[in-house]
Amino acid sequence: MADVKAKRLPQFFAAVSICIGAMGTGTVIAWTSNISDKLANGDLNNIKLDLSWAGSIMCLGATFVCIPIGIMADKFGRKLAVLFTIIPFILGWVLIILTRHEAMLLAGRFLTGMAGGSFCIVGPLYTSEIAQNEIRGTLGTFMQLFITIGILWSNVLGWAVPIILFCIMCLAVPVVFGLLFFFQPESPIYLIKNRKKDRAMAAYARLRGKDYDPSAEIAEVEKQAAKEEELKGQFKEQLKSKQGWKSSVICFMLMFYQQLSGINAVMFYSGSIFKEAASSIKAELCVCIVGIVQVIVTIFSTWLVEALGRKLLLMLSGGIMALSTLLLGIYFLIKNKELAAKSTVESLGWLPLLALVLFIIAFSIGMGPIPWLASSEIFPPAIMARMSSYAGMFNWFLAFVVTVGYEPLSKAVGAYTTFFIFTLVSASAVAFVLFVIPETKGKSFQEIQDELGK
Repeated sequence: MADVKAKRLPQFFAAVSICIGAMGTGTVIAWTSNISDKLANGDLNNIKLDLSWAGSIMCLGATFVCIPIGIMADKFGRKLAVLFTIIPFILGWVLIILTRHEAMLLAGRFLTGMAGGSFCIVGPLYTSEIAQNEIRGTLGTFMQLFITIGILWSNVLGWAVPIILFCIMCLAVPVVFGLLFFFQPESPIYLIKNRKKDRAMAAYARLRGKDYDPSAEIAEVEKQAAKEEELKGQFKEQLKSKQGWKSSVICFMLMFYQQLSGINAVMFYSGSIFKEAASSIKAELCVCIVGIVQVIVTIFSTWLVEALGRKLLLMLSGGIMALSTLLLGIYFLIKNKELAAKSTVESLGWLPLLALVLFIIAFSIGMGPIPWLASSEIFPPAIMARMSSYAGMFNWFLAFVVTVGYEPLSKAVGAYTTFFIFTLVSASAVAFVLFVIPETKGKSFQEIQDELGK
């Protein structure tokens, strides 16, 4: 049986089932994108809301849960930790649907943020542990793909249906996820590390096919587990090792570049951005177009990440994002400072849509999926769980800062200045990736650690 090739379809199905939960994260992120006017007018149960807090408090919920969910994943297993997220998802949406006071809505947004933030930690961890090395990158991008599908779900439904029905349809996503993922196996790597080899063999049979011999994979995991056991209680020492501090710098800086590129400002306030830009195309339609483009490009990124590698995609992503926000900044500068005739500005009404479409394309092929994939690929095993949680918490905190600060900053210094700041961040990311980040395409965990240790 040793020469029987592993089946890939069960691995893809397991990845898709968990990523429907990631779709729920997308619905939470983009919930405000096409209903900002409805929220401001009190269409949600006659309650008028502060858009910046309605948008950003979910990021605080995600920040709060990153460390607890990492501990839960290590103590109780990846599968149970993922299933736990259904509780805050459902409670959060129910609070939003039944809200009678702004505090109820903010509590609901906080809870759905907790659920969404959890997926960004345990989703990539589970997916990377069930996948073979050859398809780990492709399956890793599924998380971002389904987040974009969730974003499009919110973009379209927020425009097309009444706000309460929209929220009910968002609630349906985690319910469907729970029903599908409940029947998936636990991570075999987690089971081996916890000395449950019989259950790990059964999990490999489910994921690779009953005729596949997983002995080589098991031997590698047991070797890694033995190393981790030797290093148990040496978190600080391992963090100070070359592999430890290098991987930490890489992952935290990728999270920094992802969020300070302005992606969540675009996701939360895309409708407001298009309205302020006075685009010649209807703002709600622009938001939906951006969502459609994001889904299509992310589908191709699942192939590109293995075909072109992580490093090249990150540099392309950062460069195009910098160009996109530069164009948007120039447009707002011309419009707000009246540097050109009104007729000229109106003739450029297509530019904001083009700039944001380019931005989303670039983000979706690199800066979107790869920072999360990196957290599950390059941390040394002894510090991976804890440092992935810290990196996720850092990411969501930055998302909160950008989201809550975008509108006040734009009003204080102008939208063009805000987009120029995003441009500088994305441009600097290209240099960081070029000189600091190693390529991890097609490499085993051990090979990546050897590369970092050079």
